[in-house]
Amino acid sequence: MKIRLENCAGCGLCAEVCPLGILRLEGKKIRLSEGCVECRTCSKACPSKVFEFESKKANPVCTSCPVMCAIPEGGMGACHRYTNRDGEIRRKARLVTIDEVRQYLKGPNQEGGEPLITGIGSGTTYPDFRPSPVIVSAIRDSIQMVTVVTEAPLSYSGLKLKLDTDQYLGTEGKRIFTRIKGKRHVGHLCTEEYGSKILSLGGVNILTSKHGLFAARIIKEIIDGKEVTLTVEEGAQIKARIGSPPLIGEVLQERMRVGCGSATTGLFAPYMAYAADEVIVLDGHITALFTEHPCGRFIGKPRTGIFIKGQKSTDGRYFLDKGDGWGGTTIKSPLDVIDRIDKDSFRPGMTLLVTETTGERYAFFTMGKDGLLESGLPAKAGEFLAVLRDSCETTRVSGIFAAGVGGSARAGVTKNPIRLTRAVHRGEVKVTVGGAKPFILPGGGINFLVDVEKIRFGSIYTSPTPSFILPIEYTMTHETFRSIGGHLEAVRPLEEVLSENRA
Repeated sequence: MKIRLENCAGCGLCAEVCPLGILRLEGKKIRLSEGCVECRTCSKACPSKVFEFESKKANPVCTSCPVMCAIPEGGMGACHRYTNRDGEIRRKARLVTIDEVRQYLKGPNQEGGEPLITGIGSGTTYPDFRPSPVIVSAIRDSIQMVTVVTEAPLSYSGLKLKLDTDQYLGTEGKRIFTRIKGKRHVGHLCTEEYGSKILSLGGVNILTSKHGLFAARIIKEIIDGKEVTLTVEEGAQIKARIGSPPLIGEVLQERMRVGCGSATTGLFAPYMAYAADEVIVLDGHITALFTEHPCGRFIGKPRTGIFIKGQKSTDGRYFLDKGDGWGGTTIKSPLDVIDRIDKDSFRPGMTLLVTETTGERYAFFTMGKDGLLESGLPAKAGEFLAVLRDSCETTRVSGIFAAGVGGSARAGVTKNPIRLTRAVHRGEVKVTVGGAKPFILPGGGINFLVDVEKIRFGSIYTSPTPSFILPIEYTMTHETFRSIGGHLEAVRPLEEVLSENRA
């Protein structure tokens, strides 16, 4: 590789994306340390044509993926999996057994259908028409089984990040950015689910865009358990780490709501009946007015003269505008939700409790001659709020990896890939990801969703195409393997492979 320093503007983008961290800025010019594998990631990010590559590579070339890293002696490839030992390109790690995965998870990862061996540490076979790196056979429950494993580069992939929070993040569909040498588009705000917000990161259109390398980096950091900062277009700033509560703006989310306003009323109506004459549960999905709600009527609570704002869905259930106020609504002060009060029905001395679904914010009022006045919380109202808070779950960030193994990687299993796809959908072939059981989406291809916390830490890699490299296992009977046109010539006894692995 030649570096044309005269073209370098000192932006540092190449140093940000270099998978081996061997580029750095010195005096506003880029400098290269030893260990370059000519993966060309720097040239993809560079706007000034600083990097020039020759057609002939000086070092041994890794042929396990299309990047074709030229790895110097003792160095490692851009994916951090392969190394050059005495002129031979080898996988750095060894195969990981299913027993090791169970130990890591402190128990089974799934009930039944476990692979004979995992794909963790197996390496990748490229071009794909060759048999997968490891194909093993063993007797399980008197049946001869086969497991085919590989570490598959999955370009068409992304991460669904689930944040347990009621807080308003922004309008669905708005872009999500992160700051890496500027504003980088890495995803969009997806749907709101029950008590959670979903962020969609990556996907083929983003990964193949000018922001793709940066999106891949952020997703990899999340998978590796690091905290990342994300910003929703015209919305909230988020700090997220898998397994920890999210930070929305400056507020750490500590409780995941027990349900929407209506569900809260359904769950705790007996407590609410004694908490106040009227209870309003403010919620961005459904706000509840207790005495109008069927639960209030069923319990015998007389209807008060309080009427609230919002679009009425059914009795006692209202849709309010979403925002960064109470319960994820636009309500900034609790009394703002009130549309009108019939003072002939809601008389002086009567009480009102307004709360969020988590019980974190609440206000108690007593009706006076001139209107509602905030007052101290009585014991029964406090009892209801305590039960409400105790019923909430601990908030956390979760990650679901979405990808497909319906592409060319199937050729490592079979000479007839469509037979593999059909066998997977018929349930004859069990697909696992590092031993973890994914959800296989119906329809064409072999598209899956998998909990990243179920995959042994450090088992997911990235390639600067960019793509994500995941351990994949296909487990089936020997008869099924034969019927789908599997690479029978590459099958080896499990114990033989494990013996080599232990050596």
